[in-house]
Amino acid sequence: MSLGLTGCNVYSNYSRPEGLPVESLYNDSTMISADSLSSLGSMPWQDLFKDQCLQALIKEGLQTNTDLQVAMLRIDEAKAGLTAAKLAYLPSLSFSPNGAITSVDGNKASKTYELPVSLSWEIDLFGKLRNAKKEQQMVLLGQTAYAQAVQSELISSIANSYYSLLMLDSQIEISNNTIDIWREQVRTMELQFKVGDIHQNALTQARANLDGLIATNNTLKRQQHEAENSICTLLGITYRPIERSGLSAQTIPGDISVGIPLQLLSNRPDVVRAEMTLAAAYYSTNQSRAAFYPSLNIGGSAGWTNALGQGITNPGGWILSALGSLTQPIFQRGKLISNLRISKDEEQIALLNYKQTLLNAGQEVNDALYAIESYGKNYAVHSSQCEALEQTVKSNELLFRTNNATYLELLASRQDLLNSRLNLVSDKVCQLQSVVSLYKALGGGAH
Repeated sequence: MSLGLTGCNVYSNYSRPEGLPVESLYNDSTMISADSLSSLGSMPWQDLFKDQCLQALIKEGLQTNTDLQVAMLRIDEAKAGLTAAKLAYLPSLSFSPNGAITSVDGNKASKTYELPVSLSWEIDLFGKLRNAKKEQQMVLLGQTAYAQAVQSELISSIANSYYSLLMLDSQIEISNNTIDIWREQVRTMELQFKVGDIHQNALTQARANLDGLIATNNTLKRQQHEAENSICTLLGITYRPIERSGLSAQTIPGDISVGIPLQLLSNRPDVVRAEMTLAAAYYSTNQSRAAFYPSLNIGGSAGWTNALGQGITNPGGWILSALGSLTQPIFQRGKLISNLRISKDEEQIALLNYKQTLLNAGQEVNDALYAIESYGKNYAVHSSQCEALEQTVKSNELLFRTNNATYLELLASRQDLLNSRLNLVSDKVCQLQSVVSLYKALGGGAH
């Protein structure tokens, strides 16, 4: 019988399915060291984020974020469910005292009582309780992985929001400097207009451009406030100014290694959770199979009563009883077959979700790696462009003062320089955020 039940998977343990796209998760890239035993995802977040202000925000978020607190409560619920599943192996005891007062035809009432203690014990012959316990173990592991995923997402969100705030700080600084330059330019042009060196159209255009820069500056300040508010929401607190450093103080790891593909299975909490969901579905299917087999229950009761006989007033004595029952399902109106079919379908759904989670993990890693390289190249190009445009603006300013260049040429060169500086800031932040995305894609910050 044991061999037969094992063949029916009633007592079998979950094992990872074969044929998963593990070894082909990553595309070829010069940034990947296939023989590396270390991974960016296994790096503690304190080692990746060196900024003291950012570290303080992450520490606070790990303590006060509401989503993470809910995830921890889900773990506690799963632990309670596992405890109940383990205790299901033990017999259940109940104490149910009862009493009665009986009077016939107005005669003296007789009082009877019983003080029984009942016992019921299900013998796990066919793996029902075992599979239920295994399922709860997988649920607990899945909830733990979910909490780790929430933690990883929280750390990444705080870091990305922090970098966005630093980008806005830099953009506002560039905008303020540009406004100061334009104000000085407008003042100079007003003097030139008074002596007849320029036309009124040029002065009007300069004033309009200055107004546009001031409006853009106001928009950036609004976005800066919203970014601070967003960080406060992640921290689970009301609004307060966010203490921060500067964008120039942020560094990007020079040697980025993602490790071998198999490490992704042990590092990424969403992958672990997907597999634990599959394992739980596997044991749920086993429970549905075990439901076709008999269930054996042993019960009994022991207690004291004063109603042992009718001829004796209030006779007292012990009551002992024992009962064993074996229940074999024969016809359940298709319920058992339907439950097994549903369980098998849920197991297949969990398997497909697990495979898709692996594919999504590989895509996120590949996208983040390519983004880091791409934004790094853009940063180098825009740095060179800024240097060239700075020289162009200086030349056009000299030519404009000597009436050898038009105002439109000077305006175009300054606008190009402004855009290039803003692009440079954006490239730096996007590269930093791509590193954060790669860190999260490799399961970083989850442990």
